[in-house]
Amino acid sequence: MKRIALLGATGSIGRQALEIVEAHPELELVAAASGSQPIDGLAPLTQVGGDLTDLLERAEPDLVLNAVMGFAGLRATFWCLERGVDLALANKESLVAGGDLATAAHARGGGLLLPVDSEHSALHQCLEGRGPETVDSVVLTASGGPFRGRTREELTDVTPEEALAHPTWNMGPKITVDSATLANKGLELIEAHFLFDLPYDRIEVAIHPTSIVHSLVRFRDGAALAHLGYPDMRVPISYALTYPERGATPLPQLDLASGLTLEFSAPDLETFPLLALAREAGKRGGTSPCAYNAANEVAVAAFLDGRLPFLGIAEVVEEALAAADGAPARDLEELEQADAAARLVAEQELQLA
Repeated sequence: MKRIALLGATGSIGRQALEIVEAHPELELVAAASGSQPIDGLAPLTQVGGDLTDLLERAEPDLVLNAVMGFAGLRATFWCLERGVDLALANKESLVAGGDLATAAHARGGGLLLPVDSEHSALHQCLEGRGPETVDSVVLTASGGPFRGRTREELTDVTPEEALAHPTWNMGPKITVDSATLANKGLELIEAHFLFDLPYDRIEVAIHPTSIVHSLVRFRDGAALAHLGYPDMRVPISYALTYPERGATPLPQLDLASGLTLEFSAPDLETFPLLALAREAGKRGGTSPCAYNAANEVAVAAFLDGRLPFLGIAEVVEEALAAADGAPARDLEELEQADAAARLVAEQELQLA
């Protein structure tokens, strides 16, 4: 029996994780948390808001699925990494912002770190058992979101409702807007750097509208391995929760005879500058990725509230990134200070927008 703690139980990932747990008797949900919605009776231990590490201490889980949205999930991530508790990580922001501190904590704790993002789960599966010296590069795929092919001029007046109409994935509002701006792929770029210890110039992004190929790995011998499947988050969630058994899901098998289209193209970095800004932040290192993430969270919230135009999201992030000193954080407290400083700059930019 594997004891599961689910953080972010009422979000898109959390709801699908509950389906997986219910379908597998060998998985036991011992604790669940949500940000604000009541979840009484969902698990023996439940919590709404507050310090999630208190819940984890009481639950003593074998594996934690961290599906909390944004920087708020960081302390729970570090709790797992430091203690060697296996972590299924859907909260990419905590690893993006935590960077080197998270990597060091993982090395000390020694537990499993299983990515739940579909792209990183795909890379994990393609890379498993392969020596790092055999890897040439990796490619993260992106659907391109609802605005693929549009020019900047055509994005001037887009609404939150339009940005939330994702063509292939069913996700929460924050990540869906991030997909529309390509910020999500920028966050995944930084996450891949830390997850797989690859330099940024060996991590590429390709636009793939049908979302059938989730990622691929190129090897030194010229071969490339790709992970294919229909776009459904229950696959990477199940992989992480049942690892290494690869439990069954009710999803249909990929039908190659149905006429699948595997089309790829380069991202439009001029129209969607947040991807290039993420690469810049990653290469700068230190707390620059933290500043990128913090400013993006503030800007996306403002866009969804109708306080910022769509194109203004990238402008706010760019200004906050330029203002950040990027000095490395020595501990979690300094990381939180860097996050707060970037949010303050972003809020000030909103007043000027």
